[in-house]
Amino acid sequence: MIVKIVNKSKHELPKYSTECSAGMDLRANLEMPVVLRSLQRALIPTGLFIELPEGVEAQIRPRSGLAIKNGISILNTPGTIDADYRGEIQIILVNLSSENFIVKDGERICQMIITRHEKISWNNVDVLEETVRGSGGFGHTGKK
Repeated sequence: MIVKIVNKSKHELPKYSTECSAGMDLRANLEMPVVLRSLQRALIPTGLFIELPEGVEAQIRPRSGLAIKNGISILNTPGTIDADYRGEIQIILVNLSSENFIVKDGERICQMIITRHEKISWNNVDVLEETVRGSGGFGHTGKK
């Protein structure tokens, strides 16, 4: 799939790090570093604008390295970029650690995964088909 992109950042285009990577790392595009204090959140610009085809979305997900090493995650994860959005991709980072974290220009701050999705129509019914699981949820599997 080919996706149109406008890169107004100072950095290279997002790319897959390995042959089998599902996501591409996005980088912070900052004039000055941003200090994220404990439990603080900030909107971090990337300088990227994309034009996705209809039926496709971009999902924004945390980077596991930032999460485990620094307690940095993304609010509203996975974030969704819809095909009709034309604004700058900006990432809502949150610091879940007890230490300050400095977001620097060019730092890889998240992953973006491009995926297809379906549109549905609702079929309003009175009863759903039964399954073995039924209404069990929230950790019920594995309990006896």
